[in-house]
Amino acid sequence: MNVVELIRKKREGGSLNEEEFRYLISGYIQGNAPDYQMSAFMMACYFQGMNREETSSFTRLMLHSGEVVDLSEIPGIKVDKHSTGGVGDKTSLILAPMVAACGVPVPMISGRGLGHTGGTLDKLESIPGFRTDLTISEYKRVIRDVGVVMIGQTKEMAPADKKMYALRDVTATVECIPLIAGSIMSKKLAEGIDALVLDIKTGRGAFMQTHDRSMELAKTLVDIGNGFGKKTIGFITNMNQPLGVAIGNWLEVVEAVGCLRGAIGNNDTSSDLMEVTYVLSGAMVYLGKKAKSIEEGIEKCRESIADGSAYRKLLDIVRAQGGSIDAIENLERYSLPKFTIEIKSSEHGFIGEIDSFELGMTSISLGAGREKMDDIIDMKAGIVLKKKVGDVVNVGDSLAVFYTDREDVLSAARKRISKAFKVTPAQSVRQAMVLDVVDKNGVRKW
Repeated sequence: MNVVELIRKKREGGSLNEEEFRYLISGYIQGNAPDYQMSAFMMACYFQGMNREETSSFTRLMLHSGEVVDLSEIPGIKVDKHSTGGVGDKTSLILAPMVAACGVPVPMISGRGLGHTGGTLDKLESIPGFRTDLTISEYKRVIRDVGVVMIGQTKEMAPADKKMYALRDVTATVECIPLIAGSIMSKKLAEGIDALVLDIKTGRGAFMQTHDRSMELAKTLVDIGNGFGKKTIGFITNMNQPLGVAIGNWLEVVEAVGCLRGAIGNNDTSSDLMEVTYVLSGAMVYLGKKAKSIEEGIEKCRESIADGSAYRKLLDIVRAQGGSIDAIENLERYSLPKFTIEIKSSEHGFIGEIDSFELGMTSISLGAGREKMDDIIDMKAGIVLKKKVGDVVNVGDSLAVFYTDREDVLSAARKRISKAFKVTPAQSVRQAMVLDVVDKNGVRKW
């Protein structure tokens, strides 16, 4: 057995057994299989896929490539949430403190940005001093003391995935369903959870741009989760326009803080963000047995916003993980980039479409994401939308404002953002944000 044979076998549409996966993955961790060979194997998987048995074996070996955390000493049913990635998706920043405020422990291991989508870790690290690199003992201490913890993968947890995750981002293999499933579930199963809520994005700004592909991924993830004994529910959610109004790390923190304070998110441009966030968090509270239904869980989460307990829990998280409380309490003190550029409409009518993929890629060019593995992110860079789909727009109205320190991208970014907005003479029908629910019993409309 050698790596070249395994690459060729998968390239030709063959199926790998568990021993072959073990040889490949252990070789990659130990440095015997270099990045270029793993890249070739992942591209073969992208085109040929994996069957159910392969996906399960791949996930299990990724999981057991490192330590599986035991949180049995922590009281309560531990529930996490994972999103497959979207533009402007800052739901984790809002729901983690909300759900914890409702009494459900939330151990959350998140990732960095992939492709055109942002990453929760990058957003958290835009808070001055915030540590996402906790050790496992620190991870356990924070969830015991605060009821929620938000970190990145430790070197002990699923180390094979940690190496492959960064490689997928720069080899155009992000959208491969078995690789996505193995990556997500190996991390989630390693963190010590009892149950999991999945947010599978669909649409132009998602990795799965068609409903059928999103459903295929949802079924795969839910099947793996339940197969490993973790009660798992998935939701198919709409990503045909950016979620909320902010795209970019610190900008998304600002929007999330506003939602947790109750200042925004009900009848304004962040309402789509909160619609999705409430459903996901309500499901987490339900799985955590602090509510008898998802709907009751949603109401409990709304109450945590209204009474301020969710916002106070965010401050507890920031404090426990070394972040600056002053930065959260005084958002306006955060330094701005050199350039603040407003994009104005040249037409009148209604916003018919907003191309979230284009805006996600533009935010990367502004400095808010990575084009290469070792790129340094500008936490301040990004885009704030002033109009959403369905809004009335007149000539001269502001469509968006973008922020960057990169003078050389200003002209291209201006053009690209302008083209991302499509103005129509008639108002678009508002699309539902949460489309379907997937669980062990099958699929149903939400």
